[in-house]
Amino acid sequence: MTFRKSLLTSAILASTLGLAACGGSSSSDSDDSANAPTVSNTAPTAISLSSAFVTEDTLGAVVGALSATDDDTTDIVFTLSDDEQYFEINESNELKLKDTLAINAEEVDSVEVTITATDAGELSFSETLTVSVTDLEAQEGVNVYEFASTVDASNSAVSYTGQIARHALSAQIKSYIGMLSVDYIESEGLTGDAVKSQLLAYWNDYEAVKDNSFLFIDGSTTLQQSFAEISSSGKTLTGKIAGNDASKMSKDWLVEGTFEGWSDFGTQAKTPEGLIFHYFDLLAENVDAIANGTQSEDVNANDITAAYITTDGLDLNQLIQKHTLGALMFSQGTDDYLDDGLEEDNTDAQSEGANYSSLEHQFDEGFGYFGAARHYLEFSDDAIADGSANSDIDSDGKIDLASEYSWGNSTNAAKRDLGAQVATDYSSAAMTAFIAGRKIINDAAPSALTDEQKTDLLAQRDTAVANWEYAIAATVVHYINDTMADIDSVVAADADAESFTDLAKHFSEMKGFALNFQFSPFSPFNSDENTGKFAELHTLLGEAPVLTDEYKSQLVEARDLMQQVYGFDAENVENW
Repeated sequence: MTFRKSLLTSAILASTLGLAACGGSSSSDSDDSANAPTVSNTAPTAISLSSAFVTEDTLGAVVGALSATDDDTTDIVFTLSDDEQYFEINESNELKLKDTLAINAEEVDSVEVTITATDAGELSFSETLTVSVTDLEAQEGVNVYEFASTVDASNSAVSYTGQIARHALSAQIKSYIGMLSVDYIESEGLTGDAVKSQLLAYWNDYEAVKDNSFLFIDGSTTLQQSFAEISSSGKTLTGKIAGNDASKMSKDWLVEGTFEGWSDFGTQAKTPEGLIFHYFDLLAENVDAIANGTQSEDVNANDITAAYITTDGLDLNQLIQKHTLGALMFSQGTDDYLDDGLEEDNTDAQSEGANYSSLEHQFDEGFGYFGAARHYLEFSDDAIADGSANSDIDSDGKIDLASEYSWGNSTNAAKRDLGAQVATDYSSAAMTAFIAGRKIINDAAPSALTDEQKTDLLAQRDTAVANWEYAIAATVVHYINDTMADIDSVVAADADAESFTDLAKHFSEMKGFALNFQFSPFSPFNSDENTGKFAELHTLLGEAPVLTDEYKSQLVEARDLMQQVYGFDAENVENW
């Protein structure tokens, strides 16, 4: 980082000499400026900060005021290097984090920044300073998503177990499908009908599965041992997917043509849920083929060893999970709880015995679909991304799936921040906004929000949902890059079965996540200036990978379109 300062140069005034003569008077001015002493400008030195500390978990945090030693300090200009990622200098000559970034003390304890001071004579001096990161202790309502009830201060006002139950059901479906290898299907004597029946039970029959043990995690490590211990009843996936819970939706998803991005629904309705059921049908067909002794092969005649990989290069497991994250989690979070839901009452308990107002609960449920653990900011992006942050925070010996575990999009946010060449902080930006927004509601309860509080709340909501979507969009770009590389691997002379499996996986993650954007009323794809670009994106992506240079060119076009819509840095777009 660099800063500039300017030096004032003093003017030298020549004195005028008066001469007298007899018989009259005359005067002449002689210019002695050539003999005036020369004033030399010296470069600034000794750059310093009024504070060399920055508090973690604070977007755009100010570090301190900049100053430098110079022979004239009235017009010093400070600058940072063009490739500086974290800091900027404001109009008050203060060093601060960029507005979209926070520093995480769990990742770094200090950051070096190079600052340059330049004076009016264009002389400059650069110095590298160290900014220490202050570790902020976990504080409810500051960097932890926890708030005491204004109804009963001895209890928490935070509750969103229904959302966690649905995250767990989605994770259960993914784990179950992931088991469906050729060997497993044959050894268990499975049929397509049996597999589809199990999937539909997880999807729409909570009573049938609520006491099931978990497949996605070792239940001995968790506080909850079954779905019922997360949420007692009624938490189906079918009840909340876009179209089936129409009370606060901005679009009628049951009208054919409203849902975009996919054309082949087989025999199913052309709706968000119809696509899930179509994927179930395709999976069941593959299971039956395996059960009947038919061995599928990829384009290079390698055996396909899993029922969820299709011969045209789809990974049905990834498509199902990623579409669920969009058509259910992202849709409910943005187009329900964090939109119309914020009009709910904040003056009394939502229902008899509840420790929260209706407004508090709506905001909590929107946050629940983002999926972050309540102590999310206490962990590094590395720990969130690799799952080690899913830990026993309160030291009771068990991981609480409702508060100590990060799900879905919240983990992807950390992954994309890790993969950025030019720093992003979607994880911290979303989480700090969720906490700040919830605090506004909690501070007002049990009273209605003032107009100013409502404005502030909506600003925090906008930040939260924007960064939630940035993380999804960055993930689409990431998988566009992976898919292009996979195509090269599959067409290579030595391509093996894993190459095709990777292509199917990465294409399906790309496509599944890319379907998400239409479900948020706040998405830039839903703005007037981007009308038609969502359909254009999916025309470019297609519905299966194509092993041609022409298709790779389409993917580059799709990536460029994503950069345009979201304003991503070009270096990140090429390297995510």
